[in-house]
Amino acid sequence: MILTVDIGNTETVLGAFDELEPRHVWRLATERRRTGDELTLAARGLLVGSDVEIPERIVIASVVPALNRAWTAVGRALGAETRFLTGGSPVPIRLEVDHPLEVGADRVANTLAAAHLFGRNTIVVDLGTATTFDCISSDGVFLGGVIAPGATMALDQLTRATAQLPQVELEAPDRVIGTNTLACLLSGGFYSVVDGIDGIVTRILAEWERDEPLVVATGGLATVVGPHCKTVDRIEPVLTLTGLAIADRYLFG
Repeated sequence: MILTVDIGNTETVLGAFDELEPRHVWRLATERRRTGDELTLAARGLLVGSDVEIPERIVIASVVPALNRAWTAVGRALGAETRFLTGGSPVPIRLEVDHPLEVGADRVANTLAAAHLFGRNTIVVDLGTATTFDCISSDGVFLGGVIAPGATMALDQLTRATAQLPQVELEAPDRVIGTNTLACLLSGGFYSVVDGIDGIVTRILAEWERDEPLVVATGGLATVVGPHCKTVDRIEPVLTLTGLAIADRYLFG
């Protein structure tokens, strides 16, 4: 049993894997001031509560360096070897960009997963705090991509900046044309995300001259937004965690 941990700016996603099969997936709010003791208590509680054995190893992708020491302490407390995936890790992909070590660990994990699972040119759309678009060749080369505001970021900012607009969750509305403030806000927030994804993917396809890349949506909102995107071919909500499970073979080899 291995534990994969994707530490994002808003959420930390944990996955318990047998080989490449996820047994359980959990989500925690990312709080930069949490201590190793607090995170150990949370992780142990999730594992025991789901009847999952304590992991032998932990593989982590982190874009929040302030929490790296605390998660290292979690590994020590659980008696599990811990490794962090980075742009410099010894995994069978290449990062053909200007500054490889600046590539986010989550994007490294997505590249590794796409290369292993699909074996074809792939665009991974990861809907997290930011929405990232990763261009990955069939032979496992990360060629760059796009970083855009996250699916909920603009909507949250809009409701914070206006006195009379209510805060809403991102979800598909019943119809495009709203007949009240809430319905208008739901429609505008949701379809600006959907059409933004389709627009950026269309531009990537026009510029990246590859044979019919597979477009895969992942991340916390992939199942909410992905089905409504014309350009998305496949939805893999835990692609990043799967990439970390694949990285386990190389980081502990």
